[in-house]
Amino acid sequence: MSGFGALVGRELRRAWAAGGLTLPIAFFLLVAILFPFAIGPEAALLARIGGGVIWAAAVLAALLPVERLVAPDLESGVLDQLAVRGFGDSTVAAAKIAGHWLGFAPTLLVAVTVASGLLGLSLEAMLAVLLSLLIGTPGLAALGVATAALTAGLRGAGAVAGLVMLPFAVPLLIFGAGSMGDDVAALKLLGAVSLLLVAGCPFVAGAAMRMGRN
Repeated sequence: MSGFGALVGRELRRAWAAGGLTLPIAFFLLVAILFPFAIGPEAALLARIGGGVIWAAAVLAALLPVERLVAPDLESGVLDQLAVRGFGDSTVAAAKIAGHWLGFAPTLLVAVTVASGLLGLSLEAMLAVLLSLLIGTPGLAALGVATAALTAGLRGAGAVAGLVMLPFAVPLLIFGAGSMGDDVAALKLLGAVSLLLVAGCPFVAGAAMRMGRN
């Protein structure tokens, strides 16, 4: 296995071993369960806004594991050891993004099928949500790792992470929710934003981790 593949595997094992993926998915499903109680049981209304609800719940759920993505490795010296072994900080950040996405996104997509049933989405609407999340979740994962690197070591990092991450997640939320009505333009913009985040966030996170090590 290549060094990068080993790093991705390590991130994936850490995510599952720590149970860090259970809480975001449970939170996501809880939002989907509670939402009908808040706005009423009208099936047509739930079906019309269900895609947006699922996207908003996914963005909020993506915030929960941010604290464990970088800070534990920074505090335990793992990032220093990886640097000594010749791994670049941007490479480590890219591996964290890949591992985080592989651990978070497939489980979320399975949970979306459950949430779609709770919200009364049609099969076509559910497939549209799944496609938009498949395109948008790499960007969410990249944003999560970059936020984790920027807030690692700060007091109250969890609250600060929300303030940092949510404004940058707004375009993903807008275009993701907007693509529900067969809006191809919104889907293309969602893909462009997600690609931009995946391409840029490893360098932002790498620079932040390098500053944290120093």
